[in-house]
Amino acid sequence: MDIIIWLLIAACFLLSFAGIIFPLIPAPLMLWIGFLLYFFFMDGQLSMVFWLAMVVLTVILVVSDIIANSYFVKKYGGSKWGERVAAVAVIIGSFIIPPFGIILVPFAAVFVTEVIQQKTTGQAWRASLGSLMGFLGGAVAKVVIQLIMIIWFFFAI
Repeated sequence: MDIIIWLLIAACFLLSFAGIIFPLIPAPLMLWIGFLLYFFFMDGQLSMVFWLAMVVLTVILVVSDIIANSYFVKKYGGSKWGERVAAVAVIIGSFIIPPFGIILVPFAAVFVTEVIQQKTTGQAWRASLGSLMGFLGGAVAKVVIQLIMIIWFFFAI
């Protein structure tokens, strides 16, 4: 039974990384399912410090993607509409030619949005690059935070 639980925990942790490319897979939830499987089925004792740290890191994990996308679109000259469209396009892009849609759809959507708002092609191009940089920055942040959470888990047990 222990082997099955450990395999499920490992699968949850792996799925959390798949959630970086496929946003429909809730990465933080997968991590928490792994933690809770250990806690409930392995009689695992995890400290209150561990649980509080995981709550804080989960909030940072969720917010990092939104902040990175917004920051980079804005930094590269995008409008508020460009920021909003990029956020929605990431979700839509995960359905269209996965995993490439998550990069291409927001890029194209921000470009079109900025052109519609009568920005020059160069300005629209820069805002689209900002969307790409936001996705990549958010993805890197997610990988780092998730690794910290998983490593902390293994040290805690």
